[in-house]
Amino acid sequence: MSKRPYLIERYPPSDRFNHWFVAITFILVALSGLALFHPAFFFLSHLLGGGPWTRILHPFIGVVMFVAFLVLALRFWGHNFITGNDRQWLRQMDDVVTNQEEKLPAVGRYNAGQKLFFWTMVICIVLLLITGILIWQPYFAPYVPIVLIRVAVLVHALSAFVAITGLIIHIYAAIWVKGSVGAMTRGTVTEAWARQHHLDWYRKIKNGEMRGHDHY
Repeated sequence: MSKRPYLIERYPPSDRFNHWFVAITFILVALSGLALFHPAFFFLSHLLGGGPWTRILHPFIGVVMFVAFLVLALRFWGHNFITGNDRQWLRQMDDVVTNQEEKLPAVGRYNAGQKLFFWTMVICIVLLLITGILIWQPYFAPYVPIVLIRVAVLVHALSAFVAITGLIIHIYAAIWVKGSVGAMTRGTVTEAWARQHHLDWYRKIKNGEMRGHDHY
């Protein structure tokens, strides 16, 4: 009988719940935002009960998403600073896309691509919150100059576009690297997966420098 692989906890239940809550609320905000952005996407408003309800609920769901994302960002903040190894990883993008990971520098808890996605989402979601408040009818927009509202609408749309594009790439990468989705559903990865994709993180766990799900 084959021996079961040794599993390392990568995400505890609280992190997984937070991640999926942010993901679900972000998708709701993105789809409702598209419904409000252009008539071609107005059919998406039916997800929240029609046009009036979409207009009412979209900003409130956005605030809930921001609070949940803030908790998530604070949890993962310390592991997403760009290092020299990350810059080298980006310079070897040809090896990344051809899965020649043995040629890449040892990766920590997150690779450079994941870190760039993290910081992109931090910037975009902060911009979405600020601009969303400025254009939020009927609570704040009546007190904001029309020129600032126009700028806020443009920045809001551009930030949403970048964030949605980033999410699509994030989902694709998670599916592409087998085992990544399981890490965020079951919370564990195999020792072989950790050694192959996040060697520096794996070494620190084996040396007792951190637990698998440490974030500080």
